Amino acid sequence: MTESSSNDGAAASAEFATRIAELEGEVARLKDTLLRSQADQQNQQRRHQREREDLRKFATANLVEELLPSLDALALGLEAAAGKADGQAVVEGFRMAINQLRSVMAAQGLVEINPLGQAFNPGRHESVGQESHLTIPEGSVSRVARVGWLLNDRVIRAAAVFVSTGFTK
Repeated sequence: MTESSSNDGAAASAEFATRIAELEGEVARLKDTLLRSQADQQNQQRRHQREREDLRKFATANLVEELLPSLDALALGLEAAAGKADGQAVVEGFRMAINQLRSVMAAQGLVEINPLGQAFNPGRHESVGQESHLTIPEGSVSRVARVGWLLNDRVIRAAAVFVSTGFTK
């Protein structure tokens, strides 16, 4: 064997090794691209699933918000009728209607916010005034003017409250 044929073989081997390294690099790049694409697809599927769940949870939000004044009116009617000696049948009718409406709304994820005595929370409560109070500490809700409502843990109407300033002389 001559030196030239041995150089040709070495050159061919080097060229072959270079080509293998290039192809291995290309395979690694394609694997990485495939894994990233799969991860993107999984993330998009999760995002769509969350959006569908939120849509299902809050699809009734507008209807519920529109029903809340009716529920308030029924509760006021119940309070007014409860003060009358001859209004027991009316009181019971109001109570049944309110309980039925609350039951239907609770099944849709509605929860009442009635924070009497709790610390004022601006994320769930709306302060409509302040008042001094003997037993309720400063910064806590001393009176609820209007209950609030959560729909699947989202505030759809903040509770309107009076906040205690504590006891002042």
